[in-house]
Amino acid sequence: MQVHPRKRIVVVNGGGDCPGLNAVIRASVKTAILRYGWEVWGSEDSFDGFIKPGKMIPMTLDTVRGILPKGGTILGTTNR
Repeated sequence: MQVHPRKRIVVVNGGGDCPGLNAVIRASVKTAILRYGWEVWGSEDSFDGFIKPGKMIPMTLDTVRGILPKGGTILGTTNR
């Protein structure tokens, strides 16, 4: 019997904000969790999440619930 480790992915905004970005984040998280059973993390403030402590957050279905009408991006960006 083969045991496959659970996959873990990170959602990161690699640039500035754009319309519909929260919808993309929501769809990515929901698909990863519901279809593939993956663990999802979000990198806050672009790539800062990879290097600064506390900037990597777990993304769950609750995390992305109700984000569609919010402006900007729930993960933030370093493009100021």
